[in-house]
Amino acid sequence: MKLDELILLVKQGESENLEFKKTTGQRTAAAKTVCAFLNGHGGYVLFGVSDAGEIPGQKISSKTLEDLAREFKKIDPPISPEISSVQLENGNSVVMVAVKKGDGPYTYDGRPYERTGAVTQIMARETYERRLLERMHPTNRWENQPASKSITVSDLDEEEIQTLLANAVRIGRLKKTKHTDTESILQGLGLIKNGRLLNTAVVLFGQDVWSDYPQCEIRMARFRGTSRLPDFSDNRQYNGNAFSLLRRAESFLMDHVPIAGRVIPGKMIREDNPWYPPSATREALANAICHRDYSEPGGAVSLAMYDDRLEIINPDKFHFGITPEKLKGPHESKPWNPLIANAFYRAGVIERWGSGTTNIISWCEDNGNPIPEWEERAGSVVVTFFPISEPDTTQVTMEVTMEVTMEVAMLLPFCLQPVNRRILQEKLGFRNADHFRKAYILPAIKGGWIEMTIPDKPKSRLQKYILTSKGRKWLEENPEKES
Repeated sequence: MKLDELILLVKQGESENLEFKKTTGQRTAAAKTVCAFLNGHGGYVLFGVSDAGEIPGQKISSKTLEDLAREFKKIDPPISPEISSVQLENGNSVVMVAVKKGDGPYTYDGRPYERTGAVTQIMARETYERRLLERMHPTNRWENQPASKSITVSDLDEEEIQTLLANAVRIGRLKKTKHTDTESILQGLGLIKNGRLLNTAVVLFGQDVWSDYPQCEIRMARFRGTSRLPDFSDNRQYNGNAFSLLRRAESFLMDHVPIAGRVIPGKMIREDNPWYPPSATREALANAICHRDYSEPGGAVSLAMYDDRLEIINPDKFHFGITPEKLKGPHESKPWNPLIANAFYRAGVIERWGSGTTNIISWCEDNGNPIPEWEERAGSVVVTFFPISEPDTTQVTMEVTMEVTMEVAMLLPFCLQPVNRRILQEKLGFRNADHFRKAYILPAIKGGWIEMTIPDKPKSRLQKYILTSKGRKWLEENPEKES
């Protein structure tokens, strides 16, 4: 570096990647900063520059550089930083230590350091352990460890394995092969190592082995209201392989996600929009299964549905520098469980790595949903979906008509006076009470068209339903429906 370049660099002031030291006598503090730069985005340490940005320089000798190199040897893993000098007009020199971002985490004298602004500080233990786990991840992670010795190929679901192969060949994500026996397929997917099944094989295809793998579980609940404090209307827990758990979750959503149907002028058919787009929720569930931490036996992917949102919870944290903001745009994807992610990709469950979250956003926008939110909460990654926006009911009659589903429109004329569910069901000719409640009663209540006469006791045997002012207004503006 030339003198004029050095002067411009110093004028920038100390920052996240620039540190000043007046002399090499401060090499201990400087080594901590070098460690922090390695754990961050790299940077420069300048000896011979004061905190105020003055550049007196210092006399340097071969011993000076040897002392620095000796201090840097206390950094682990070992490094070889680039050390150079810039001579000043007064005969002194500035020693420059250039540090590139490392694979980390690094420690100096047994302690990890990180940079926050212009301050070097000890890295939090939790952060260090996570960074250490990420460094070991390529070769030493739970999914590529041998499965329990008691588990063999006979403990895997052969039909599930053959289905994956058939789907992968059909969509062009695997080439057709002569050997289609179970063991050959597992070998091709990298799920057998040194003659032993890997944990991944059990996660993907296991059956009836959940006493050894209790973390292969999904928990789902539909809560009444907007928090977990009220009771829930449905609560399910299942153990199973990854593909079966995904199907269970999709079935649960089919049972509970309302569908808003609207009659569009000029069209002969009704346009249906689910509260949450199935393609988006499926991708989010698959991502949770692929990216979760399976090393904790008590962990499980969870799905919690409330009146105002849907949360899919992955028992792990963000890794490899991923943040919620990065997820909203194109980003490099490093699955925490690449073998599981690869199998899901081959089977057509997920798209290419790195596009899942942007696809989720696109599908939500197409369906009329707000953009989902990602966050790290209590040691888990949570993606929150919000339902489609309700149309403004104060607008013209045509818009109000479009908002009412056919099911609700059929129900409203019978609710001019308080009426119970059994009579409503008989008048509309339905036998299945559960279907009638989900497809007719609940959408009418959620839409604000009818209300309960005993709202604080929704399960009361005396419960009846009656039109709200909104429902009466709709009938007045659509008299043909009442007749």
